[in-house]
Amino acid sequence: MTSKVVVVGAGVVGAACAFHAASAGMDVTVVDRGPVGAGTTSRGEGNILLSDKEPGPELDLARLSRTLWDEAGEELGPDSFELESKGGLVVASSPEGLAALREFAARQEAAGVRTEPVDRVRDLEPHLAPGIPGGVHYPQDAQVQPVLAAAALLRAAVRRGARFRTGEVTGEVTGAVTGRDGRITGVRTASGDVLPADAVVNAAGTWGGEVGRRLGAPVEVLPRRGFVLVTEPLPPMVRHKVYSADYVANVASSDAGLETSCVVEGTRGGTILIGASRERVGFDRAMNTAVVARLAAQACALFPFLRGVHLIRAYRGFRPYCPDHLPVVGPDPRVPGVVHACGHEGAGIGLAPATGALVTAHLLGRPWRGADPAAHTALLPDRFLTLGGAPE
Repeated sequence: MTSKVVVVGAGVVGAACAFHAASAGMDVTVVDRGPVGAGTTSRGEGNILLSDKEPGPELDLARLSRTLWDEAGEELGPDSFELESKGGLVVASSPEGLAALREFAARQEAAGVRTEPVDRVRDLEPHLAPGIPGGVHYPQDAQVQPVLAAAALLRAAVRRGARFRTGEVTGEVTGAVTGRDGRITGVRTASGDVLPADAVVNAAGTWGGEVGRRLGAPVEVLPRRGFVLVTEPLPPMVRHKVYSADYVANVASSDAGLETSCVVEGTRGGTILIGASRERVGFDRAMNTAVVARLAAQACALFPFLRGVHLIRAYRGFRPYCPDHLPVVGPDPRVPGVVHACGHEGAGIGLAPATGALVTAHLLGRPWRGADPAAHTALLPDRFLTLGGAPE
């Protein structure tokens, strides 16, 4: 049984890995060069979505995560991370788009997702623009406040004995220490310290590729920039997470250029969040007012009342993107003891609890909620390797 585990990354995925590993009795240390949830976690909307996922391994993760978020809410208190079971509403802009959306929903329902076709979408969202032909309601979609969620999971892990090291000196991993057999025995930090470890979990988000390289196990995780707009606080105006059907296609796209699709939802504090954009521009953090204008225009077309509402800010961040749009979860064959948990793109918050459970199952060599971890081979890092063991 693996006993000492170092988790690299204190975002929501790393916190979930620490929570599940500590709950299983492991000796866990979480390290991060920044504060809790300061990376991609702090730049997201907090979505827990089933509605945007094709049947397959990612939807399997999402369905289990939905259950685990409810369990975390029961244990930690739903208010500790603002868990809201608000449901999602996906709307189509044309009869042809509606037919495609409902065919997609039928495949999801066959995979265990609850779906409800809606003809009169303004019965669910009275402030939607007129003329929308219909949509699909997903009652299982939910939302959390992502930084609070990461902090709550990490606090619970600490109560179970986990430790946390942060800062550019003590919390940044610079390399791996291995034994004669090549197995991980520890990690080096920027301070020169060596933290003993039987296993290291790479939960470094957008930096998962770089951390993997430092550990001798590089994986292809790339940044994909996205913007989110925030309105002034308002009375409750948007009841669900509402998005246009083309959002699903944009998530699945591998195009490097700018893509936007309309996503609108309210928060407990009264602000409305507007997204979503995707573009591969490296780690360029520049503000792009053209993207902001496009997102605002799409949101106003969907909810006309927004034309009279003020934006108070726009923020951007980087989603950890893998070329095949699946996260990398599981042990790396090149360096025994390295386990990856990164590359979730915009779904990391929703998939975090199941990722933590699956990583812990791999560490223990035990079944994962009734299924062999090896059944999820599509998520393993092996898919990025050639026969020679190098990244493609």
